[in-house]
Amino acid sequence: MNQNIGKWIILLGLGVVLIGVAVYFFHDKLNWFGRLPGDIRIERDNFRFYFPITTMILVSVIVSFLIYLIRKIFG
Repeated sequence: MNQNIGKWIILLGLGVVLIGVAVYFFHDKLNWFGRLPGDIRIERDNFRFYFPITTMILVSVIVSFLIYLIRKIFG
């Protein structure tokens, strides 16, 4: 293993900790997450279907931007 892998593991761990802290302290402020316009939600008597497509696109854009920033800083 080399030092670059160690840096990525540390950054990944810090990211998980930051997400955990945000969810722990701001869980009541994040109730919109997963209920954005464009998320598909079908609820019937014995059936529930949920496909959060808009939320997945938003998360993908944010993660891609963060990876871009990390590569610019450490690359």
